[in-house]
Amino acid sequence: MQLILVSGLSGSGKSIALHVLEDAGYYCVDNLPATLLLEVADFMTVSGQEKAAISVDARSAALASLPAHIEALKGRGVDCRVLYLEASTPTLLRRFSETRRKHPLLGTDLSLPEAIEHERSLLASVAALGQRIDTSDLQARVLQNWIRDLLGIGSGALTLLFESFAYRDGIPLDADWVLDARMLPNPHYEPQLRPLTGRDAAVADYLRADPSVGRWLEDVRALLGRWLPEIVRENRSYVTVAIGCTGGRHRSVYLVERLADAFRGDWKVLVRHRGLARATPE
Repeated sequence: MQLILVSGLSGSGKSIALHVLEDAGYYCVDNLPATLLLEVADFMTVSGQEKAAISVDARSAALASLPAHIEALKGRGVDCRVLYLEASTPTLLRRFSETRRKHPLLGTDLSLPEAIEHERSLLASVAALGQRIDTSDLQARVLQNWIRDLLGIGSGALTLLFESFAYRDGIPLDADWVLDARMLPNPHYEPQLRPLTGRDAAVADYLRADPSVGRWLEDVRALLGRWLPEIVRENRSYVTVAIGCTGGRHRSVYLVERLADAFRGDWKVLVRHRGLARATPE
């Protein structure tokens, strides 16, 4: 069981951190009182949740008890980590001015600079508990990448959809990448294979026996293996790879199935075959 505590100054990027964790499959809770951490751990155990992220800020009740609760969680075997985000006062003043949002500690007796410094003093003990990140000079995208790298959650964030299609029906509009397989040998011209699809063993054997099919798969696996991690780093969570042949029943179907098998261990993989829903064979 893993529990990430996200804390830090208002305006420093806590919401960005929670969104990154939520996209990575963490059960996220914003602004939880520190006194309820143990109850959350109990809930995770009962519900089968293995990963959770909780935002704790200066408004949290019993903030001084947070270190004791963290030690209690670790005593239960929970992998509890603290991520503390901070920024310089001039940066925070600029961000609040740009967003026109109200600082949570801003009251009639405190100016914005005073509220920022008061929050900094309230959270001083929390800052020493975990990994500190100064976001003063970081763009949101860079902060997202830093958090993924720090927590090792980059690869789990992507859903990869492989879909086959027929060029005669047009290129799918939802495709991020479109790959052409029409230069490969066509099982349609083999009478015994014509009524079958790329999911059938006979068609798979026919295509597997041709060296050009193996080279095509090797090249595409290398291309995706090299660039998919970079796509994730750009805050993408969903990528569609469309593979087309003439009728969308033999070559593209076989290639989609093979690529899905190759990447299923690294990403969440979905498979769709547009051409197989049509009655007219290739």
